[in-house]
Amino acid sequence: MTSENALAGEKSPYLLQHKDNPVDWMPWGEAAFARARAEQKPVFLSIGYSTCHWCHVMAHESFENPETAGLLNRAFVNIKVDREERPDVDRVYMAFVQATTGGGGWPMSVWLTPEGHPFFGGTYFPPEDRGGRAGFPRIIQQIARLWHEDRERIATEAARGIEELQEDARGQVPTAELRDTWIGQAHAAFAQIYDARQGGFGGAPKFPRPSVLNFLLRGDGESVRMALETLRAMARGGLRDQLGGGFHRYSVDRFWHVPHFEKMLYDQAQIAIALGEAWQITKEPIFSETLRSTLDYVLRDMTHAEGGFYSAEDADSRIAHGSPEHAEGAFYVWTKSEIEEALGAAEAEEFCKFYDVRAEGNAPGESDPHGEFTGKNILHATRDGESPSLAQSRRTLFDLRTQRPRPHLDDKILTAWNGLMISAFAKAGGMWGEPLYLRAATRAAEFVNAKLTWDGGLLRTWRGSASGIPGFAEDYAFFIQGLIDLYEAGFELRWLKLAVALQKSQEELFRDGDSYFSSRAGDPLVPLRMKEDYDGAEPSANSVSAGNLLRLGRMLHDDSMEAAARKILCGHARQMERMPTAVPQMLVALDLALHPPSQTILVGDRDAVQSLLQPLRGKFRPHTATLLLDSPEAVEIFSRNAPGVREMKTTAGRPTVYECENFTCRAPVTEL
Repeated sequence: MTSENALAGEKSPYLLQHKDNPVDWMPWGEAAFARARAEQKPVFLSIGYSTCHWCHVMAHESFENPETAGLLNRAFVNIKVDREERPDVDRVYMAFVQATTGGGGWPMSVWLTPEGHPFFGGTYFPPEDRGGRAGFPRIIQQIARLWHEDRERIATEAARGIEELQEDARGQVPTAELRDTWIGQAHAAFAQIYDARQGGFGGAPKFPRPSVLNFLLRGDGESVRMALETLRAMARGGLRDQLGGGFHRYSVDRFWHVPHFEKMLYDQAQIAIALGEAWQITKEPIFSETLRSTLDYVLRDMTHAEGGFYSAEDADSRIAHGSPEHAEGAFYVWTKSEIEEALGAAEAEEFCKFYDVRAEGNAPGESDPHGEFTGKNILHATRDGESPSLAQSRRTLFDLRTQRPRPHLDDKILTAWNGLMISAFAKAGGMWGEPLYLRAATRAAEFVNAKLTWDGGLLRTWRGSASGIPGFAEDYAFFIQGLIDLYEAGFELRWLKLAVALQKSQEELFRDGDSYFSSRAGDPLVPLRMKEDYDGAEPSANSVSAGNLLRLGRMLHDDSMEAAARKILCGHARQMERMPTAVPQMLVALDLALHPPSQTILVGDRDAVQSLLQPLRGKFRPHTATLLLDSPEAVEIFSRNAPGVREMKTTAGRPTVYECENFTCRAPVTEL
């Protein structure tokens, strides 16, 4: 039977991975649903992403299997969706799967009526009956039979299910006031689940979740200690690529030893920001060294020639050039004999002590629950501060590793994730006065502005050209945040002006009362719009937007922006009070809202103020906006709602600093 797979013309690396399947895949769109209505077939919707390990497994076991593909093709209209391209689609059906099964994840498998209403779903299904669980072929046949025998009842119940999801999506009842007691309750909640021996929160698997660290770093001594110990454990462990820099997705054990080897751009960005704040607080070399190696990894392996940042690297790779066999972590793990052969006996002995390399491997037992890496070593440091010879050994192994087959690179460029990475490079570039990092942030912002904007708004994704998918609330929120950080790092007004313009667009496209929908109105194929506040692997658009509005409002003395931010916080207050561990980035915005407005205003030439600026950059000042008056345009922008700014001048021709809190400024100084 000839396949009618229609994915070959798509841009998504994930969809292109499935273009040769015998399944008659169609991309998400009206054509697929029109076919389902015409043929009166249900839709099988499969959602994943290109660096998803279990997506690869299910594809190999089921979607590449001609018999299974035949079952799918006869019974359903089959649609493939890249969750990173279409987070709006993913959110709707993930909410259904979580509500009906109690869990979720990818690959996600959902069956829909021709109207797009879900009636059955799950995640990974094995290729045959296994352990009392029905295999994928049996599931396909059962659903096809039920649809044939009782489609009217299925359609009615599916429509009712969508109504229930719509009710849940309407949001919470807002509160009238914001309370600082919620922050204390949140610190106590995180302390209860903190792993005092290994760092991190909860048991295995252990995720970095940087928004938790961002919140704790703004807390009391105990909260800061939890964040710092977690970051130290992450930096020393196998979660960090000790040779090439950057962080893997999560640790499968509680010790941070054995990672799931996938590398995501959003993790690099958010962990880098947390490392920078940790360095500002402590000045410990482990944080600065780990931050630099993370940013350098992104520049080396995750950056397009024109400046945009790629999305991810896979966990799996070929075990050798020319081999069809793939294995998770094959690019990263070592046997002791490989290290001895590469370094020689003396250097290898020193290296293996520092990086805890053993002949039998460091991953068996509790630290490697699946036993996949027994006999191989996942490098992790036993102490801080390597010698010059150790650094050379590490470079030697890194160079040798480059000869191995590399993991698959997902080279699409997402606006939202680029926004997060722009923040990371801008903050590091400003903090250290590092032109390389500031230039990386600037080039990425220019890339997004040039290639991912259309008709005054943002687009979601680019790969060779823009996809045409309109941007979602997170694209606006994360990119606006990056632009604000980029302004504060380099004081180019163009980025602040663009942030303000995009914030206005976000209000028009997504705002609904107290907060934002994740997607814009008017898409007839998506059965509901959702308002999210969960700060998971990525923070929510509402959490980040609350912080953006507070920062812009305080920079520009714009009370309407401050009020808009407070409406978001009031709209999600019950979540902060009842389940604070779900919304740490929202709590970061609450912390900012409860602090009085604080500004450092520098007056003078951009180069001349550097001697005053750098001592300030090295301090952790999360509640203070930094502005520069170096031109008539800057004075005009910042004095529009605060005429007193016009009176700020240099002192005797020398660069001058005004420290202001709650719109009252101290006497200007020319020395700190």
